[in-house]
Amino acid sequence: MNVLERPDTPLRTDTWAAGNAHSNARYQLRVEVEPDSLCRVLNLFALQFLTPHSVQVSQQDDWLEVQIGVAGLSWHRAEVIAQKLRNLICVDEVTLESQPALNEVRPRLSGIAAP
Repeated sequence: MNVLERPDTPLRTDTWAAGNAHSNARYQLRVEVEPDSLCRVLNLFALQFLTPHSVQVSQQDDWLEVQIGVAGLSWHRAEVIAQKLRNLICVDEVTLESQPALNEVRPRLSGIAAP
């Protein structure tokens, strides 16, 4: 059971910009191929009690190409996290872009539309 399924655990609201609209952020990173690189990157989200809704990793030569999707962030908070990612010694490049809200995208599994 994760934190979203526990009725006794309140979701952490974005108090940095409570009045601003929240969106889904997608981070694209280029990270050194080291055993602890992915842990360092994901730990920045864990320290803020954030669980990415998607993580994709592939190796290209001496680099890991990482895409991370996180929902419910204000744009300001997403930018602050991007800057923290840029400060990691193992990270070479970070780009941040906004995604449509998760409820606007209908997932498809094995060619069958989800209800």
